[in-house]
Amino acid sequence: MRSELVRLRRRSTVVGWAGLTALFAALVCAVVFQVVEQAGAAGVSAVPDGPGVSFPDAAQLLSPAGLVAPLASGASFTGVVTLAFWALATATDSSTGLVRQLVAAEPRRGRLLVGKWLALALVTAATTAVAVVVTVAVAPVAAAAGGWEPTAWGEDVAGTVLRAGLDLYLSQLVWGSAGLALAVLTRSAGVAIGVGVGWVLLVEAVLGALSRELGDWLPGAVLGALAAGGTDRVGAGTALGLGALYVAVALSASLVVFSRRDVTD
Repeated sequence: MRSELVRLRRRSTVVGWAGLTALFAALVCAVVFQVVEQAGAAGVSAVPDGPGVSFPDAAQLLSPAGLVAPLASGASFTGVVTLAFWALATATDSSTGLVRQLVAAEPRRGRLLVGKWLALALVTAATTAVAVVVTVAVAPVAAAAGGWEPTAWGEDVAGTVLRAGLDLYLSQLVWGSAGLALAVLTRSAGVAIGVGVGWVLLVEAVLGALSRELGDWLPGAVLGALAAGGTDRVGAGTALGLGALYVAVALSASLVVFSRRDVTD
């Protein structure tokens, strides 16, 4: 875990990961308040969701949790960023040949892979904190620009922010674990990232349009519910349980493949 953290603290990784997370958090925050405000002015009670984003309604934005509602709205976008960096950190071991030296230094491959997962989980906690800070800073400005007066935002601010940050972090761990598993299985960061982006922007959008019932139970939608602390259609407990199952399956598959793979080729 310590050796992996040395690699992850490189400037390119820190700036790229934190920068993209902050950018998406700020953009989604600005868009949410503008889109919902325009929908309300047009007399539309609900805003259609777009690929990778789930818009709250006006009542949710005006509630005490409205300050951090954009975190859940853009959880799939930040999730893809997390998936990408977990995949890059994993796949580069194979593409550079570093995996041979790592296995020689630590023959217990399970220990090696779990150490990588823990290191990436720690960095993900830091990037999640970046998303939370950016959202809390941008939300009041975006709300004012959209003509909102969310007087309830001053209620239980610390508890609301902490809960939202924890929910987002749990969803990011699932996204990251998926990226690690895809990178272990394919040894290609490009394939792993392509699958993640394609799933959110194409596959789930198409399947969700065909069947709302099916769309509510697809991985991206479940992780969106997890980031939101549960929704009317997918409860918090269900989302948490499915998220834990996804992580267990991803880690198990990764451990089996990595433990048995020939790394000398």
